[in-house]
Amino acid sequence: MNRIGAVLRLLPLGVAVLSAQPLPDIYKGEVHGDPPYLSQPGWKSLLNGKDTSGWHADGGGKHEWFTTRSVNWRRVFNPKLLDANREPGDRLINGKTGKTTDLVTDEKFGDCELYLEFMVPKGSNSGVFLHGLYEVQIFDSFGYAGPLMVGDNGGIYSQPDGHGGSPPLTNASRPPGEWQSFHIWFQAPRFDAQGKKAVNARVLRVLLNDTLVQREFELAGPTGSHKGDVVEAAQNPLMLQGDHGPVAFRNIYIRPLRLDPRQ
Repeated sequence: MNRIGAVLRLLPLGVAVLSAQPLPDIYKGEVHGDPPYLSQPGWKSLLNGKDTSGWHADGGGKHEWFTTRSVNWRRVFNPKLLDANREPGDRLINGKTGKTTDLVTDEKFGDCELYLEFMVPKGSNSGVFLHGLYEVQIFDSFGYAGPLMVGDNGGIYSQPDGHGGSPPLTNASRPPGEWQSFHIWFQAPRFDAQGKKAVNARVLRVLLNDTLVQREFELAGPTGSHKGDVVEAAQNPLMLQGDHGPVAFRNIYIRPLRLDPRQ
């Protein structure tokens, strides 16, 4: 079995979240099963199960995102859209047409561990922007057997000039209309006493559907389509892309990442 493509979740710590958290070991840290927020301490939900409180449109103003209790996909009659009703619920969808402004958390985060689940219809495209600046790509890559690109599911998108980025290590995508998951370990940039960036941000790990697709990638700067009014900082918000195609989210959980300094 190829362990590089295996799930890498931190085992339940059984201690306070304030203690140092080791990165998951490629081999020994392999764990399959339920999402980590069910068994590990310190996780906080970013959805309240009722509405979009805690989130706002990028740049302010109105947006078409809404909550719902159920999201469905119709392969024959509506393959490029998702079906949902606007109502209190624990799922989040970017409008009826899948084209609205990006959605940003009110809260800001530093080093963090992020878990979320998403669904896309056929051919759709979205992304999760760590700090509002660094995109982990969401894309309907299911069934694609060619060379993977930065725009494929689980890729880290390129910088605005087209350089950089990181294709996923493997295509771990599920079919359109199925819930998929990201589990991400992220280290924010570091700054010196004068406020000058001293260390670039890093995506330490990304699991797509319990499969390793990114490992130890250094981010020289923001990726394309990032939040325009945000600059690199020790803390910034999370942003969900809403203007590239239909997407739904559920179970968005985050916790501070306090790495063991020996790693």
